[in-house]
Amino acid sequence: MKKHSFLIGIGLLIVLLFAGNAANIYRLHFVDQLSDIVYDYRLRLTMPKTVDDRIVILDIDEKSLKEEGRWPWSRDRLGLLMDKLFDKYGVAVAGFDVVFAEKDESSGLKVLQKLGQNQFKDDPRFQTTLAQIRPQLEYDNLFAEKIKNRNVVLGYYLTEKKGSISGMLPEPAFPAGSFKSRPIAFTSFNGYGANLPELQQVAARAGHFNPAVDTDGVVRRVPMLAEYDGAYYESLSLAMVRTLLGHPKLLPGFAEGKTSGYAGLEWLELDTAIGALKIPVDREVTTLVPFRGNAGSFRYISIADVLHDRIDIKELKDKIVLIGTTAPGLLDLRATPVSEVYPGVEVHANMISGILDQNLKGQPAYIMGAEVIWLLLIGISLSFLLPRLGPAKSMLLIAFIFAISLGLSVASWQYVNILMPVANSLVMIALMFTVDMSYGYFVESRTKRQITGLFGQYVPSELVDEMSKNPGSVSMEGESREMTILFSDVRSFTTISEGLDAKELTLLMNEFLTPLSRIVYKHRGTIDKYMGDCIMAFWGAPLLDPSHARNAIIAGLEMLATLETLQPRFKERGWPEIHIGVGINTGRVSVGNMGSEVRVAYTVMGDDVNLASRLEGITKQYGVGIVVGENTKNTVTDFVYRELDQVRVKGKDKPVAIYEPIGLASEVDKALQDEIKLFHEFRRLYVKQNWDLAEVQLLNLQRMSPKTALYGIYAERIAYFRNNPPPADWDGVFVFQTK
Repeated sequence: MKKHSFLIGIGLLIVLLFAGNAANIYRLHFVDQLSDIVYDYRLRLTMPKTVDDRIVILDIDEKSLKEEGRWPWSRDRLGLLMDKLFDKYGVAVAGFDVVFAEKDESSGLKVLQKLGQNQFKDDPRFQTTLAQIRPQLEYDNLFAEKIKNRNVVLGYYLTEKKGSISGMLPEPAFPAGSFKSRPIAFTSFNGYGANLPELQQVAARAGHFNPAVDTDGVVRRVPMLAEYDGAYYESLSLAMVRTLLGHPKLLPGFAEGKTSGYAGLEWLELDTAIGALKIPVDREVTTLVPFRGNAGSFRYISIADVLHDRIDIKELKDKIVLIGTTAPGLLDLRATPVSEVYPGVEVHANMISGILDQNLKGQPAYIMGAEVIWLLLIGISLSFLLPRLGPAKSMLLIAFIFAISLGLSVASWQYVNILMPVANSLVMIALMFTVDMSYGYFVESRTKRQITGLFGQYVPSELVDEMSKNPGSVSMEGESREMTILFSDVRSFTTISEGLDAKELTLLMNEFLTPLSRIVYKHRGTIDKYMGDCIMAFWGAPLLDPSHARNAIIAGLEMLATLETLQPRFKERGWPEIHIGVGINTGRVSVGNMGSEVRVAYTVMGDDVNLASRLEGITKQYGVGIVVGENTKNTVTDFVYRELDQVRVKGKDKPVAIYEPIGLASEVDKALQDEIKLFHEFRRLYVKQNWDLAEVQLLNLQRMSPKTALYGIYAERIAYFRNNPPPADWDGVFVFQTK
């Protein structure tokens, strides 16, 4: 056992070693999900939740749209905004989280020019006047003049759509070929939507506003450098910081002592008058957004208030201004770790704040090596130690290593601003502990039961004679067989027992259990045990029974029919009505003498036994008296079945189909068979989430059989799913959380 457990542990180590952040050879989706969950939770716990008053967001909000009209506004209004920001309010730098890709023809100049070329081409007064007013009507040129020689940073976007090109890109932060000798996994794009050339040529800088969107749709990072056509372009936040600090040179940062062939670009550096500013980047040259808190971590001012001089000068003096939008109709809202709906402009504000404060969290390339070493250390240690420790010591060891892993991750986050991945470590620790405990329970415990069990004679009396005629065909030793198991249980037994005294309850149980037990024996079944009001029986042992599934179904149906004949007698004696649920399942189980030195019993064990018990428990959920599993249904093919559902019962991950046996196909009337076919068509529509057609079929079924509780149950489900739609990839499986 120790050897096998050690090998399993090493296998898990190998799987996790080459997944996720550890080596990135392949990805385990659930590990990535756990990593994101841990990161998001840690981020929310450690956010400062303060407001950075150095940065102000000029908001194209609903108020501004109402006062100034729909976006985009004419460029003369934006030129006026530039004058107010720099001349009146004295802002330090202004950045646009919008792109000016199209010419502004709202002035009417184009119409006047056309008139001058046609109707008024010979009118000197018109031509003179047009020449005089043309400069005031060329709004793009006006706007260009207003941003010229001012700290204005334009924004643009990069796209993966090949050949999608508009506007003019700025000069790249690094020209093509700058990182040719270093295979760095830059985020690459095939197109762009940039600003008009006349605007780009006079702007101080420009930066892309593309976030890095993770597979779950959440923005956690921003590409500091993005690649297009071999050149490398800086982000909007980086461009604004460089403009603010006087356009310092941007330098790539590599680990000290590494040769030029080292692939890991670990940081970008700004050589400023106030000292070097480092921006840590990961292997894709993205940087984690240092969210300060929920939306509103920066001062928002409506652009309309600036345009109409409703703001005190000190509120914008020497501020870093970002011009963006929170208006829902302008579609600049993102999903982030701190909020599912978060203004995109505030992502850039957080990045600017983080760069200036130098509190960015890094995930340098070498952290992969550290994670590999840590996984090897804990993986080999646990593989060696867990098989040699008892449960209590194993739990202490696991708790200790859990604490160390979390502690190292938290310490690196808090004190050295490094994101140390912890998901792979936590998954490995949990899986290795689970495998070790499960292996010990299911393998070692079973072996001990087989060795220590006593081989007594416990055989139902009805089969003794038959067994005695051929004793070689019977063995009390544990063996694996395909068998059918039946559970029957009284519904609401607690309520029934509370209404009767002990003597009456005993008489009731005898009157109830005796005829049902005889039915089991009549159809060659073995009663395993009585559990209060529950009967557990099985078919296929100790004698082989090729028709074990068929006999079990017939017995179950006969038990229900017999119970109906007993109801009048119970009523005469003042007893309550008795209703039972019957669950039947077929599968390979362990059967034989099992127990202890004190007592042994001939019984069955296995997952399919547990499933039979679960099937009995869910009969009441579907308003039926009997439920069989898919194996039983497939074994007995001459019965008519109603497929009730696809369910995932407690204790099993794999969904199972459940059926209600109606009767022999030769004995079930055609009308009922047609009703069942219609129900199966309803089920097909239900699984496809075609609620309208499914509901129509269900109404037809309810008219055909208004007393069938199953139809009402599905009607309630459809009503629920209309208000709470399942995911698009829903497989129709209903999950039971109770036994």
